[in-house]
Amino acid sequence: MLHLSAAVDQPSAYDAASYLTLARLAERGGLDFVTLEDSFARPGPDALAVLARLAPATSRIGLVPTVTTTHTEPFHVQAAVATLDWVSRGRAGWRIDVSTTEDEARLFGRRQAAPADALWQEAGEVADVAAKLWDSWEDDAEIRDVPTGRFIDRDKLHHVDFRGTSFSVKGPSIVPRPPQGHPVRVVDATDGPARRTAARYADVALVRAASAQQAAAVRDQLRSLAADFGRHPDRLRVLAALLVDLGDGEHAAERGHGGGGPRQTPQGPLYRGGPVDLAELIATWHGEGIVDGFHLTPVEPLRDLERLVNGTVALLQHRGLFRTFYPGSSLREHLGLARPANQYATTGERHEP
Repeated sequence: MLHLSAAVDQPSAYDAASYLTLARLAERGGLDFVTLEDSFARPGPDALAVLARLAPATSRIGLVPTVTTTHTEPFHVQAAVATLDWVSRGRAGWRIDVSTTEDEARLFGRRQAAPADALWQEAGEVADVAAKLWDSWEDDAEIRDVPTGRFIDRDKLHHVDFRGTSFSVKGPSIVPRPPQGHPVRVVDATDGPARRTAARYADVALVRAASAQQAAAVRDQLRSLAADFGRHPDRLRVLAALLVDLGDGEHAAERGHGGGGPRQTPQGPLYRGGPVDLAELIATWHGEGIVDGFHLTPVEPLRDLERLVNGTVALLQHRGLFRTFYPGSSLREHLGLARPANQYATTGERHEP
């Protein structure tokens, strides 16, 4: 199954309508999900809040905001992501990221900047405790028994009692278990420090690769690491992340693009060419088992996303390489990922909250 996603980033855009236009366009093309970048290093609207606004105005597309695990409270982060899953009816994801600069640290004044290795270890711990907190309510914990006045079966709430290197969480969560069980966790695994965290905790790993060989090597390493952590490698989706500049007309890909692969730039691997050659690149890399799909960031958001959906995606659909309708309603269903079992319910443990 080929997986396609796109970024809806728009520098200096604060109105929800412009983001909604892009999300609906991506949904019309059947894309698995859209992402919205966020960072303490630059001004802009809160990505999770923007996508929460888009949730009731869309019906199938997955919604994946970036939420950093540095300088934030893990308990609040997991509750916010779980809430997005509820308001989107099971379409939420979470792009995990870290904040590495001293300028970002000074915004909070809690601690100094730390090395990337330490921050990604902490990010893994946040991903771990988030899953535990999502499971701290069993699916049937809410009983809403009006005659007895019982809203919750307290035997089906659980302490997580998590202690990490820089934080501890007792739990349970304040938000019931999300519709997906665990919202989809996404990590950019291009850089080494993030790779172990992606292999251990991510459902989707993004790889900014300028060649098929590079993408295949990282995918193989991620799958191997996932197996070392006791995960089945097939439960990890690896997507090649590319900037795309589809121009204002159909034309052959520039030298070094198209079937020959994207070109490395200071902003990341860039494909510049027409929708037809992009479809060929996608079909080739996926057909050869190099990646499970692509995450595409339009250089010109509306122009390039329109050409992506109306040109590249339509061609892939015509060739039978990409779906023409959503197979289900949740982001996990789009990605072919099972809903995780509740780790507390399956062990039979009971803890009084």
